[in-house]
Amino acid sequence: MLDVLIKGGTIVDGTGAPGRRADLGIRDGRIVAIGNVTEAARETIDATGRVVAPGFVDVHTHYDAQAFWDGTLSPSPYHGVTTVLAGHCGFSIAPLSPDAGEYLMKMLSRVEGMPLESLAEGVPWDWQSFGEYLGKLDGKLSVNAGFMVGHSALRRVVMGERAVGHEASQKELDAMVALLRKSLEEGGLGFSSTISTTHNDYDGNPVPSRHASKEEMLTLARQVRDFEGTSLEFLPGVGWGEEAAEYMADLSVAAERPLNWNVLVANAAAPETTEAQLRATDLARERGGEVVALTVPQPMTIRINLHAGFVFDALHGWAPLFRMPIEERMAFLRDPANRAQLEKDASHPDSPMRLFANWEHFKVDQVRDEKLAGYRGRTIGDIAKELGMRPFDALIHIALEDDLHTYFMPPAMGDDDATWAMRARLWKDDRTIIGASDAGAHLDMIDTFAFSSQVLGEGVRKRKLISLEDAIHQLTDVPARLFGLRERGRLEEGWRADVVVFDPEKIGLGETYTKYDLPGGAGRLYAEAQGVEHVFANGVEIVRDGADTGARPGTVLRSGRDTQTVPVGRARA
Repeated sequence: MLDVLIKGGTIVDGTGAPGRRADLGIRDGRIVAIGNVTEAARETIDATGRVVAPGFVDVHTHYDAQAFWDGTLSPSPYHGVTTVLAGHCGFSIAPLSPDAGEYLMKMLSRVEGMPLESLAEGVPWDWQSFGEYLGKLDGKLSVNAGFMVGHSALRRVVMGERAVGHEASQKELDAMVALLRKSLEEGGLGFSSTISTTHNDYDGNPVPSRHASKEEMLTLARQVRDFEGTSLEFLPGVGWGEEAAEYMADLSVAAERPLNWNVLVANAAAPETTEAQLRATDLARERGGEVVALTVPQPMTIRINLHAGFVFDALHGWAPLFRMPIEERMAFLRDPANRAQLEKDASHPDSPMRLFANWEHFKVDQVRDEKLAGYRGRTIGDIAKELGMRPFDALIHIALEDDLHTYFMPPAMGDDDATWAMRARLWKDDRTIIGASDAGAHLDMIDTFAFSSQVLGEGVRKRKLISLEDAIHQLTDVPARLFGLRERGRLEEGWRADVVVFDPEKIGLGETYTKYDLPGGAGRLYAEAQGVEHVFANGVEIVRDGADTGARPGTVLRSGRDTQTVPVGRARA
């Protein structure tokens, strides 16, 4: 007898093949029949008029901490995601040491926008090895989850306070190598790192990985090649060029593994930048490596403030501002000469962030002090005229009145038809994969966590930029194959029963709002899915009609056991 029979739906199997009307049978966590299935089942789901697809794969999340207080890893499963990968950008929380926990916790609060009170109250911070960390999550999650081994964690555990501001000695590098190898042996899915100037720790200093020499980076990358089913993940930074492309190619060749980099943002106003960054893949392939861009599939809408400083600190010359205590920072900003220098620095001609500093087009999104509520939703340019100030001075004035807690929204980039068409071309390019959700991070800043609903709702249903079959292929089989996931990413007999059933006429994204459900009472941006009716992980229903079923069948993925090596270079050919 079957455990579940999903009857009469349109099977879109993830391979890109045309959808077909068929039944799907599940038993013991696996797909055992596809076609005209007549075997009896304990539960039958009528999927008439619905699409039956593989569960979606989100290859770039930061659920490392949230996994302890929210076993659903919401909102991902509600949007049809059944497999997530985390530990990216060098920011895993394992391995750990007794004196590294507080540093990593504070670093995450700054660089990944996780409320400090939630990290303190919701995470036990009581493991040491990578294997111990994974063991604590076994049997606790709705979805399948795998974790990379983060460079900054390795550095902090081995080097202590020297991790910031110093290159590693040979002895320290040897210790990092040993710790990385142990972590990979215990199930780490690979090695992740960053050299991005947007990544600074709680004190405003560059995160530990940014202090590493290239030789250190290459030495650590080489370790990955000795372990089955591993890969690399890397952030080259903002506005990078040929030098970063060479860097990533070198890492992939050293590791003999694919490298996935974050993030390629479509912008029809500057297509030459996109094309230049895509050529990083061509360069790597010429050298025998594989470098693949993670491309964000929707307009980037962000919310930022001068209290946390994230993104602002990447402006030329601004980083020291965010090393100041809040009161000192506010005093600095009250000085007109200091403000003038900051404004000048923000538009520095050598800075890739100079176009960001378009102050008059920023909007006030949220304020903490209700006396400022009248500014919500208005542009800084409009407010500046009302106050008789220059736009930059008006922005700083509002921030100071709100003790720097005001959230500003830079203009959303890429909601024009030309950029949407460009995204569709990128989705189909074999040098990219769809993702960059950052789910679990930047909780008050971005809403990219619902990337799958955006592709299917906006890209397929509304704009018809890509076929349903191709979109599902890009959300399932493509990422699963890049990371070597065994028996996931397709609806195929004998494979794991990770399945989503949705209404193609309704699929999409609900309204984005702030949900106050984090430890310590903190809030996060959140959005429901529309049209997702059933989600199964390993044959067990985890979401029904938008609600958690309470089941926790997710597998904590371990390299080698749950992943296989993806060949690069000559082996790939």
